Amino acid sequence: MPSVAHISDTSGPVAITAALIDPDDQSRGEVAGALAGFHGTAIREFPSFPSDLDDLPQMLEGHFDAILIGIDSDPEYAFDVAEKLCASQSTTVMVYSAQTNLEMAIRFMRAGVREFLTLPLLRADIIGALARVSIRNSSNSPSRRTSRKLCVFLGAKGGCGVTTIASNFAVALAQESGQRTLLIDFGFPLGDVAINLGMVAEYSTANAFQDPNRLDANFFRSLLARHSSGLSVLAAPGEFSSVQASTDAIDKLLSVARQIFDYVVVDAGSRIDLRETALFDESAILYLITQVGVSELRNSNRLISQFFSGRGRKLQIVLNRYTPHALLFDEKQIAKALTRPALWKIPDDYATARRTQNTARPVVLQDSPISRAIRQMARTACGLPATPEKKRRFFLFRKRKEKQPLPEPPHKANVWSLPDSPREEDEWSLLEPARKSAKAAAR
Repeated sequence: MPSVAHISDTSGPVAITAALIDPDDQSRGEVAGALAGFHGTAIREFPSFPSDLDDLPQMLEGHFDAILIGIDSDPEYAFDVAEKLCASQSTTVMVYSAQTNLEMAIRFMRAGVREFLTLPLLRADIIGALARVSIRNSSNSPSRRTSRKLCVFLGAKGGCGVTTIASNFAVALAQESGQRTLLIDFGFPLGDVAINLGMVAEYSTANAFQDPNRLDANFFRSLLARHSSGLSVLAAPGEFSSVQASTDAIDKLLSVARQIFDYVVVDAGSRIDLRETALFDESAILYLITQVGVSELRNSNRLISQFFSGRGRKLQIVLNRYTPHALLFDEKQIAKALTRPALWKIPDDYATARRTQNTARPVVLQDSPISRAIRQMARTACGLPATPEKKRRFFLFRKRKEKQPLPEPPHKANVWSLPDSPREEDEWSLLEPARKSAKAAAR
């Protein structure tokens, strides 16, 4: 069993414990030094791999929040170690290398590795990795664990804004809940989720549906892209694809996704043809996106009456581009057409929506009427109050000292008139000799 090099001391409580396994002294020292710069991180170094993979539990002697493995000295054996740890422990496994090798990164990710770091380590990379470890630890805690939810966004017709609302809702949900959140774009043959979020995704749903039999948790993770907000994204194909998604393939993909993530958000576009899939399972929360227009209200009425009349609170109607003072119908007529009142109303703010589309920056990352409405939806979905409570501010008041009146200036036409200022009394005293001279001259 390898000896332990050292345990980094930390001031204050330990927030994250990390094991560092790497036979290369130089790279191990570099990573240990980078981690040691963060307070609350305890590091334990192991300068060699175990001679037998079955000795791993004995070598580690306990639980670590994260295990980092250097792979450059022996990539194949490092892969076996990482695979063994991913299969037998719930800890976060990360690997690092001085080489940028996409195929190797995908291989490790499919084995269950959460992070593939490249040397030299950037501070931002370390901060991001440790933050994700902390979030996973919090989400795995029984007190923080939430029931897993499937949120499906469906449009009454094309052009209702389903992708914009679903994308921003998912970003807000990931931020507000602090839980593992996934956004899936079921736009076939092309989808716009990645464009809306300013992302370039290497893989898509076409890769998942190409061979559904090999679709497991590890393979599924390797297909995901990561947004800066912490949201995971499975994009739609960026090019026309001949891959057809069967009902069984969609059901399996959703099953795997819900095993991994606490919240799964789906942009279903106007795909009512998928109603026989698990997308519209009774446990799913269905957000029906519509607008106040004749064709939109008619389509909404037909969808609700024929397919969703018995969903109760699992059906939430969202009126997009809502302008209360410029409607063809009043509230009662709208509620009658929808068979129930709309739960959410997204205001019409063309300038903000257009700007975010041009900049590919999610609208919820800046304050606007649209972002506030969508954040309310996200907070309600994760069990938080729709509006964050404002912190009460306490002010100490004291009675202001009354300002003493200034001395009356002489009522002479040739006497100076001074502007108001904080030092008026001082200025009058400085001018007193001149005033006396003026009086003497007048006599």
